[in-house]
Amino acid sequence: MKIYFSYEKLAAYQQALEFVRWSKPLLERIPKSAAVHSQLDRARTSIPLNLAEGNGKFSAAGKCKCFDIAHGSALECAACLDLLFIKQELAEAELDAGKTILNRIVGGLIGLIESKMPGRFEMREDAGEYRVGSESRRENL
Repeated sequence: MKIYFSYEKLAAYQQALEFVRWSKPLLERIPKSAAVHSQLDRARTSIPLNLAEGNGKFSAAGKCKCFDIAHGSALECAACLDLLFIKQELAEAELDAGKTILNRIVGGLIGLIESKMPGRFEMREDAGEYRVGSESRRENL
């Protein structure tokens, strides 16, 4: 496929397309009336669309907002696969294959977000104020 736009170069975008291709036969087996069918279809579609939109934003916050949505959609897809596995609509090997693709997408999205907002995923403990009796003091959580 010829590259026309910069988002097409993103590994996470290419992996999102891979997941859409991978999940097509799965969706064809699931009745359209099943809630998980439409949920998985919407979530898998959201990933590449939000990656493309986010890559086109000019501000770091705008990019990260779209990448956050794509990240949530990838996790939603993983949960849909869990449900399909529990409902015995999906074999364990298929579950592993789908989650492997999604895991790569999530890693790529975290990398994109971290590159735009360094330190975003660092664990922090903020100091909190606690009252004991009538005195007030600051302690770290």
